[in-house]
Amino acid sequence: MNLAPNVLRLLAIAVAFGVSILVLIAAGSDPIVALGALVGGALGDRYALADTALKTCPLLFTGLAVAIAFRAGVWNIGAEGQLLVGALAATAIGSAAGALPAPLPAICALGSGVLAGAAWGGLAALLRVTRNVSEIIGTIMLNFIAIRLVGWAVHGPMMEQAARYPQSDLLPASALLPTLVDRVHAGTLLALLAALAIWIVLFRTTVGFRWRAVGANPRAAAVQGFDPNRALVSVMLTSGALAGAAGAIEVLGVTGRLYGQFSAGHGYTAIAVALLARLHPGGVVLAAILFGALAAGAGAMQRVAGVSAVFVSVVQAVTVFSVLALEAVRPRRGAHHRGGADGGGESP
Repeated sequence: MNLAPNVLRLLAIAVAFGVSILVLIAAGSDPIVALGALVGGALGDRYALADTALKTCPLLFTGLAVAIAFRAGVWNIGAEGQLLVGALAATAIGSAAGALPAPLPAICALGSGVLAGAAWGGLAALLRVTRNVSEIIGTIMLNFIAIRLVGWAVHGPMMEQAARYPQSDLLPASALLPTLVDRVHAGTLLALLAALAIWIVLFRTTVGFRWRAVGANPRAAAVQGFDPNRALVSVMLTSGALAGAAGAIEVLGVTGRLYGQFSAGHGYTAIAVALLARLHPGGVVLAAILFGALAAGAGAMQRVAGVSAVFVSVVQAVTVFSVLALEAVRPRRGAHHRGGADGGGESP
């Protein structure tokens, strides 16, 4: 069975929704009503479309973060922690810089989130290079540390002045991102620009070529003079920066404050987004929109059809499993990529 990549993804999505319909029927729900509510909640009107765009934005940033790391053969499972420290840094700097004239507070807050995420990713790379700590273990453990840091901050030094809830005070208006249309903030445009920038870096620069070469075959890349450790550090810094930007933009564009359960698991969902996209920036855009639409429609499905919003996680999981199963039976041509993508092709 020789399936083109785009057909493969569409088939995986179709399989996922087919299985989901069977799950709904087994649970005693009307699949037509449930899926109709899901689509309506994601695309039904301007409010739904805005909600889909807002849900897509962090998934696009974190999906890109995971995709470029996997492309380089680096298993960055730490996008969640990198997102959280980005949000933490953006909240702290946005509050401190609030007295500056706009748009300086927003720029400083966003920049601090990017730098914090890069530093968190760089820490995992440093552990791998200097102490040979697997990046899988390093990034997972750093996720837990980031969660505890955010919890400590909102229960301690960054807790709101009223001291009623474990959350920070609202950021000053000068630190917030401008709105483009309805509730859609400028961060969504930045996410699309980031996808374009990552495509250019991957396929039009020597840095991206080195990442892909090391990811495809680190030994062969080393023979050609490409230092795998240097590639690992640079890709982890970039990956962490993207995930940190996701956290900063969520604070500056959506919530306006930091709180204990800040992330909805965007850093983990990003792995599914990247795999569905086959680690291509263009595919990440489409996969992030799909998963963002599912997340946006989940609430409407629960209200209208009485189906738990957790059902969306079932759709996401089955989609990823379908992609992996179809990839396993699809004949391979050329070099294999350690992260699950074709060695160096540009097609998503």
